[in-house]
Amino acid sequence: MTLTELRYIVAVARERHFGKAAKACFVSQPTLSIAIKKLEDELGVQLFERRASDVTVTPIGEHVVEQAQRALEAAAGVKQVANQGKDQLVGPLRLGAIHTIGPYLFPELIPVLRKHAPKMPLFIEENYTSVLTEKLKLGELDAIIIALPFTEKGLVTLSLYKEPFVVVMPSSHPLTQRKTIKAAQLENETVLLLGAGHCFRDHVLEACPACIPKPGLEGDLEHTIEGSSLETIRHMVVSGLGVTVLPCTAAGADRYSQRLLAIRRFSGRVPSRTVALAWRVTFPRPKAIDMVQSAIAQCNLSCVKRLPSRR
Repeated sequence: MTLTELRYIVAVARERHFGKAAKACFVSQPTLSIAIKKLEDELGVQLFERRASDVTVTPIGEHVVEQAQRALEAAAGVKQVANQGKDQLVGPLRLGAIHTIGPYLFPELIPVLRKHAPKMPLFIEENYTSVLTEKLKLGELDAIIIALPFTEKGLVTLSLYKEPFVVVMPSSHPLTQRKTIKAAQLENETVLLLGAGHCFRDHVLEACPACIPKPGLEGDLEHTIEGSSLETIRHMVVSGLGVTVLPCTAAGADRYSQRLLAIRRFSGRVPSRTVALAWRVTFPRPKAIDMVQSAIAQCNLSCVKRLPSRR
């Protein structure tokens, strides 16, 4: 068993395709296939189910691949230990964030990191929580920024800040006459929501029962309209299609004059979400994680509540 063979099976598990995995590992497909078959024979188990169109990981293969990823990270850790004088803030950091955080945090975060860690450029990605989690586990990402709750074996989290939700509406809407909005007042409004699969949609519906589509009205344009991104939803609000609930960092009216868009806070118990940083327990560059946490704390996110670090 070699690290190269372990690297091959992790690549196949990630790509779900032998050809793509071989390309990612810069070897020919026959070379990769022979190496994996040799490892399967050595272990006495089948790691992958091979079909014409794709490849799936067997149940035992899932465990083997997970252990292989840990072994590869441990090997990287050995190299890190062997280079005690090497700066952990030198070299790229692969950072992911969910769609409802990335567009509003990255423009603030990147300049701060460039100032304090100029030799640690970011490779960034925005995606769904489930996709980011899988890539983090496979080592394709070094850390991800997500919303709690979030519990995954082998991953640790650090809460960064609490972000309140706000109501966003056309400036001509009758509710703009109020300084704050009660969630119940949205019951008869046309509420614009993200589509299924976005965790922020679930957060909104949990915090605002009045926003839940009524039985028999799912898809009814007079009660619920779905958008593919928060920016799309914000544009639809400006055009007068309805109102929405957004995280405060995404609600800014900087692109529109006050005569087009209005923002109101909730009254009473304000709905919110906790944004956190997650990474693998075995990640060998803890100082890079510390730098990201510190840089986010310095970002100009005036509407959020910073949370004390408990790392």
